[in-house]
Amino acid sequence: MRRSKQLIAVIDEPGDERDALAEAITCKDMGVYAADSIDNLPVETALIVAHARAVPRQQWSQLTRCLPTLVVSDSRQDADLIKAIDVGLVDYIVHPLRHAELLRRMIRKAIELNTLALERERDRERLAELNESLETHLALLRMDQQSGGHIQRRLLPVHPKVINGVYYDYWFAPSLYLSGDFLDYQRYNERYSAFYFADVSGHGASSAFVTVLLKYLCNRWLSEWDGKYPERLPADWLAALNRELQGTDIGKHATLFVGVIDHQAQTLHYSLGAQLPMPLLRANGQLIRLEGEGMPVGLFPDIDYPSLSCELPPQFTLWLCSDGVLECLPGDTLDSRLKELEHLVSESATLEQLHDRLAVTSAHISSEEALNDSDSRDRNALPDDLTIMMVSGFGHAD
Repeated sequence: MRRSKQLIAVIDEPGDERDALAEAITCKDMGVYAADSIDNLPVETALIVAHARAVPRQQWSQLTRCLPTLVVSDSRQDADLIKAIDVGLVDYIVHPLRHAELLRRMIRKAIELNTLALERERDRERLAELNESLETHLALLRMDQQSGGHIQRRLLPVHPKVINGVYYDYWFAPSLYLSGDFLDYQRYNERYSAFYFADVSGHGASSAFVTVLLKYLCNRWLSEWDGKYPERLPADWLAALNRELQGTDIGKHATLFVGVIDHQAQTLHYSLGAQLPMPLLRANGQLIRLEGEGMPVGLFPDIDYPSLSCELPPQFTLWLCSDGVLECLPGDTLDSRLKELEHLVSESATLEQLHDRLAVTSAHISSEEALNDSDSRDRNALPDDLTIMMVSGFGHAD
């Protein structure tokens, strides 16, 4: 590709010296435009070579704002040369006709540096525009996330709430505006109430959309239920939800616990899909983990979920926690953290008490991890959603 010539403006008093200077600069990649002032230079001028004697002192600063400029002089002691350097001109050379090759190299380098400076300025302006655009989009995204979080919280049930004498309450703390944790409890009739506790994989909008789908499907299935065979309802729900998530092909799965309380028989019918930690039932002075296991919902096709039941005494408390709670507990193993959770639950009579004990324990862990930055970064890199649900009864006033 043929390289176009750079136009160099030579500013000097007319005469043989200016002509000689122009001839010394002219070469295959540089053309020269000779003038006796900086006025009316061609727009394509790439650089100015100005003799110190030809430019009044008050115009040197104007040159610095116009184009990159090299100053030539016949003496190092030239006062005009010193003034030119003081206002920030690119460089100077004394006796330029003796150093023609050096002058041409200096011109090429000055043009190259000026081109790079212009490109940096354009890049800076472009970056500033991109940053402004990014800030605008982030602000819009933040507003959308906040609105989505508000809508998601509106989908959660009223709490606390008493249904057929059983008391329901929960504590919900998403790590982001939107949460993958979700729960609900509803009255079917005077005999039955149903509830579920879900933790969708991941964080943010995609997980929150699944919770909306879960809310819709469970409402639909409960409205379609005929009130028969309550022991089969939780397992059927999980199997149906598993098919729905498989059919959407969104790559999301969830852990769930679904329960149906028979208030007349005082029995809990339930099923679960990889719920962790397992629900804890405190009854008759004892704290036990509910039995059962099942596969995550939405991960594998054609899964059968267990149909399980347990009797509920007149006074009981059922605790369900999302796995994010385990991050607030001490211990190097899952088993040690589960035991710590059981200890805190056994000492808590209300949801507020368990929440406060978890807050104290989490603060203690944070203070210890501050002594080890690497552990703190690993453990707190992405805090999980925290959700606790409490079901207790019977005999509460509706």
